[in-house]
Amino acid sequence: MASTTVAKIGINEATQTQPSRGLWGDAFYRLIRHRLAMFGAFVLLVVIFMAVLGPNTAAYNPETMDFSARFAPPSLTHPFGTDDFGRDTFTRIVYGARVSLLVGIIAVSLAATVGTILGMIAGYSNRIADEVIMRSMDVLYAFPAILLAIAILAALGKGVGNAMIAIGIVYIPIFARIARGAVLSVRNEEFITAARALGAGDIRILSTHIFPNILSPIIVETSLSLAFAILAEAALSFFGLGTQPPDPSWGRMLSEGRGYFRQSVWLGIFPGLAIMFTVMGFNFLGDGLRDALDPRLKR
Repeated sequence: MASTTVAKIGINEATQTQPSRGLWGDAFYRLIRHRLAMFGAFVLLVVIFMAVLGPNTAAYNPETMDFSARFAPPSLTHPFGTDDFGRDTFTRIVYGARVSLLVGIIAVSLAATVGTILGMIAGYSNRIADEVIMRSMDVLYAFPAILLAIAILAALGKGVGNAMIAIGIVYIPIFARIARGAVLSVRNEEFITAARALGAGDIRILSTHIFPNILSPIIVETSLSLAFAILAEAALSFFGLGTQPPDPSWGRMLSEGRGYFRQSVWLGIFPGLAIMFTVMGFNFLGDGLRDALDPRLKR
């Protein structure tokens, strides 16, 4: 009996001395213990470093042509070789990182903002508003993503700015569905009923009480959508609809290198690796965020 009491006292003391990190603190702790997520974060830090600081330290201009160095293989002078105009491939990949990240961030920010607002309105409002909004999202979602982006660019015209808008519109339905489902799961909770009883308006309830409680799945989807947005930008640039020459883009570099694949294989390999590692980094980080923020996955 005495030993049982001592054991219970020891357990209680251990529980009391263990620091409470809170919901977000616990999620961050779980995230940094996720090895794949940390590897993805490291890869993304390297890409972000290239995009922010790389252009200021690059040894070559991405648009400067040197026909005497056309198709030069990888060397100390040109680590990733040169293209058919003698431009340094490594420098163009560094500059292309800025374009890819900029397009991905702006496009996903547009999609997340508009989609989350529409999803919250659909999940909280009456049945008519819900049906109108979600059936509109279903129409957009019915089209293949890349084909819908191409159709939007056909109407707006080529260019990186229009590519951001097209990609953002394509991913709006995804965020709308996630936000609506999350709102439906919390809108009838007791704290929402209490806020409504205290006289809080719909806008205040949505912004102050509902939005913080649906933020976790939106954060996870944002990280995953960034990967697909970068892939979409590369695909559009590959088809000549996104970034226009002479500005460097990973997708356009792939398109330009496909005609010289047997002659200079590095023209397609290195841009492809840049896309692969960046998308992989976002996917790994997104998986880690999902595991860290989803309470059902706690161990």
